Amino acid sequence: MTDIYEKVSDYFLELASLQRINILFKLLERNRKRLEPLANELNATKQEIHRNLVRLEESGLITKEKDGKYSLTTFGRTMCAEIPSMLFLSQHDEYFHEHDFGDMPLKFIMRAGQLATGSHIKGITKTLQKWKSVYSNANEYIYEILSETPEDLFDPILKKIKNGVKYDYILSESAIVPEGRQTRLKKSGFYELIKNGTIERKMQKSVQVVVILNEKEACVLFPKNGEADITEMFYSDENMFHEWCLDYFRYNWYNSGTFHENKLKE
Repeated sequence: MTDIYEKVSDYFLELASLQRINILFKLLERNRKRLEPLANELNATKQEIHRNLVRLEESGLITKEKDGKYSLTTFGRTMCAEIPSMLFLSQHDEYFHEHDFGDMPLKFIMRAGQLATGSHIKGITKTLQKWKSVYSNANEYIYEILSETPEDLFDPILKKIKNGVKYDYILSESAIVPEGRQTRLKKSGFYELIKNGTIERKMQKSVQVVVILNEKEACVLFPKNGEADITEMFYSDENMFHEWCLDYFRYNWYNSGTFHENKLKE
């Protein structure tokens, strides 16, 4: 097993160069490039680029064709796909000093690179504004995994649901819910919307990672000290980010239990 890690450490050594990483991503953008265009695009000398091309070729990350053009190998392309995860974590290292991935399955942590396009939003006022914006922009559906139900969000989401937007959500058994919630739900017609299938809901014992999404944009909020933290979030309308959030919601949906109103305490 030690030999395997030694091999991996050798590859990390090859990536310990900004210029070599830039070369890999230039080849990812447009496969098959010659030395001269690479040097021009990276504002480097031909000698520098040639030296790093040789290293990358010897490590098996790129290959040189007969016509003198360089391209990524399967291994090189795969390494490029793994780098965004490190990019996401390094971009937000201060955030992840206090936050973590909670009880999230490893397979979603391994895909964290899909979140690299997300913008970091900090402060409860700003996160609630973005939350409402996701509601407002929804035309087809709103999916959520919730640790609590902020009172300020009830009217905005009810308005969208009554306009025909599908609403599916997962709520923690220990969720913080506003006082008088059940009375308000009854008066608003919330339970009728459940009966006709416009709203579907499930329950989990606990929720650490909060997700909010519509059909085109998404937010994810990671836990702090073992509990959900809604004062900071990552948001994006990029496809890869949205796909991650949608997959995470679906995974939790199929692994959640029946909703029991009596488990919630106002």
